[in-house]
Amino acid sequence: MIRIAGMPADPASLASQWQLNGVQREIVERMARSEEVFAYPNPDLLSYELRLRNQIVISAQQLHRSGLAFANFDETRCNGRYWMRTDFGGCQQRPDVPSSTAIENIFLNGRAYAFECATAMVIILYHAVLQTNGNSSFDQLFQGLLLYDWRYDQNLRLTTAPTSTFLPGDILYFDNPDYRLDQPEWQGENAVFLGNGLYYGHGIGINSAEGMIRSLNGKRRPGATRSAYLLDQATRPGFDYLARFEGTPTMRLADAGEASAEGKIRAEIGSLVWER
Repeated sequence: MIRIAGMPADPASLASQWQLNGVQREIVERMARSEEVFAYPNPDLLSYELRLRNQIVISAQQLHRSGLAFANFDETRCNGRYWMRTDFGGCQQRPDVPSSTAIENIFLNGRAYAFECATAMVIILYHAVLQTNGNSSFDQLFQGLLLYDWRYDQNLRLTTAPTSTFLPGDILYFDNPDYRLDQPEWQGENAVFLGNGLYYGHGIGINSAEGMIRSLNGKRRPGATRSAYLLDQATRPGFDYLARFEGTPTMRLADAGEASAEGKIRAEIGSLVWER
C-alpha cells in the first residue's frame, strides 16, 4: 500500500499524473499490491524515490556495458589517474580529483577497472545519486571515497531489512550455501533488481532469478545438496535523506547537520549478511 500524507494513493493516478516510465510504473504497482505500507509525508519524496530507483536501474545497466571486469580483492584494478589502489584491494579516490569525475570514469572507461560484486553495487549507488542529484551536490556530500567491499560513505544511508516486496532499484542477495571453499567469491551474488523479472549481478551479468541461481549452483562444491536461493531482504539507500540535497547549492548543504563534509567512510558490513 502507498500512503501520501496519510492518504492511500492510487498507482494508476500516479502513473498518469507523473507520466511514469515502465520501471517507475512497476515500482508503484508493486508498492500498491504489497501488504507493507510505503508511507510518504508528501508527494515530492515519493517522486524523488521513483527517480532515484529508476536511475539505479539505468546505472546498473550502464555498468554492465562499461567493460568493468570481475575480480577478487587480490586482483582489484583501477585507473591510476583517478584512484589509488590500496594494499588490501580497495581503490582510494585521489584528493585532487572531484568525486563526480572519479565515479564517472568507471562508467566511461570500465576496462581500466576490476572489482568484485559488492563494490560494484556501491559504485552503482554512487553513480545513481550523482545522476539524480547533480555534480555539485554529489561532490559536497561525497568526498574521499574508498571503493572496497560494502564500505561506503555514510551519506548513502544504506539500510538492509527483511522484505518480500522487491522493487526495481533494490539491491538483493542470492545466497550460495554450498559454495566451493577455494572460491569464496561465489558464496553468493549481490544483484540490482532491474524490474520485469531481471537482475544484474557483477560477475554473472543480467539474468532472471532462475538464471542467477543456476549460475551459482554451477559453482558449488562436489556433493552439494543445497541450492542457491534469493534472500528475503533488500538493501536501499536513504531516499528521504538524499532527497534533501537534490540540486542543493553549497549554502544549503552546510545546513545538513549530519552530512559528512569530510566524506567519512564507515563499514556497514555488520548490518549486511553477505561478504562479497
